[in-house]
Amino acid sequence: MRQCARHDDYCGRCDRELPFDFTMAFQPIVDLKEARIYAYEALVRGLNGESAFQVLSKVTDDLLYRFDQACRIKAIELAHQIGMQEILSINFLPKAVYEPRACIQATLATSKRMGWPSSRINFEITESERVEDRSHMQRIIETYNELGFTTALDDFGNGYANFDLLTDLNPNSLKLDRELIMGCNKDTRRQAIVRAVAVLADELNIQLVAEGVETHEEAVWLANQGIYRQQGYFYARPAVAALASDLQPTLDALHIEVRSPRADTL
Repeated sequence: MRQCARHDDYCGRCDRELPFDFTMAFQPIVDLKEARIYAYEALVRGLNGESAFQVLSKVTDDLLYRFDQACRIKAIELAHQIGMQEILSINFLPKAVYEPRACIQATLATSKRMGWPSSRINFEITESERVEDRSHMQRIIETYNELGFTTALDDFGNGYANFDLLTDLNPNSLKLDRELIMGCNKDTRRQAIVRAVAVLADELNIQLVAEGVETHEEAVWLANQGIYRQQGYFYARPAVAALASDLQPTLDALHIEVRSPRADTL
């Protein structure tokens, strides 16, 4: 692993500016049990609304660390600017963290400057490659938890974010991938897998979040399995530098609906 050029607990690798600029869009994560938005995920976008892919295509290996740090700072600053009161969820790649305690200093400094407590920041671990050094990832999770942050494994159940990671890692939550959620209200195979993951998460004391919820039927079926925390286009699309609006009536109606007996289990 490349070593982080640092002095004490400060890393200077992010001091230089990126050769391009970007902004953040925010997508709500809801809790149907409490009928509220409990968090927003920060998603990178171009200044003129370009997709995340167009921005990420500019990030070379040499820029990866600086980009990761810039995303954290930008997300916190914009969340503060638009008056967000909920938890802020920020994505990061473990390979962009050379030494957990040193690489978190810029985030801590920004949080302090914005008056944003660490308890209102969740870090989503995104893996585009198979995890080779699990001890490194576990050190990141442990360090972040010690500093008051929470962590989540993103895209769980698809690609490299698979069940075997839980033999070594202990995140606060798992975000179930859209591939498991799509049509879960009528697909018996997906239902069996989601129920099994729910039992596993309960035994490991890990919270579940369903990603990519796109229909009312998916939302209700998931809530009836005890998966109340959900995210997806059914609720709101990501909004550039803005919070979701007019979502409370939908949450109130679903809250009432999912309190009824679980017809699918009777």
